[in-house]
Amino acid sequence: MLSPFYLTPIVQTLLGTWFICSTNFPMWLKGDKTNPTFTYSVSDIKAETTVLLDEVKYQKKGETKTLTGFDYQSKNDSSTYTWRGKGVLGLLRSKWQIVLQDPNGQWAVIWFSRTLFTSEGVDIISRTPQQLPEKTLNHIKSLMADNPLLAKHLITMRELSNK
Repeated sequence: MLSPFYLTPIVQTLLGTWFICSTNFPMWLKGDKTNPTFTYSVSDIKAETTVLLDEVKYQKKGETKTLTGFDYQSKNDSSTYTWRGKGVLGLLRSKWQIVLQDPNGQWAVIWFSRTLFTSEGVDIISRTPQQLPEKTLNHIKSLMADNPLLAKHLITMRELSNK
């Protein structure tokens, strides 16, 4: 396993659990899957770039479900990753990028590419399960409006309530 000393600042900030505050991802907006979280840790996979273990957890009918995959950091851009599912999900891949990030590491905006099964979209994530303060969300959305990759998604973003 890599020592945190060798990890890029963006990876060091990503490690740990994140809560989805706002999204346009249909899987979270349908309502049957609630309280989604992302947990990133350094994988022990030997690769030329940093590989993160990516665990997505959510509640469905009172049970915790987990989707596990690996995030392979781009050699050319430390904020860009390719997710690849683990096990049965091994054939699935998705590109994602940290487009905006709080300097204090309390929130981030992630863009993800379209796949065979999902549409392109955006998640606003935070370190706490509580909704971000309105002032903070408005600030994030104003930053998104200035970014062509993110701006087109603002109209479809919905806030999630995490418990």
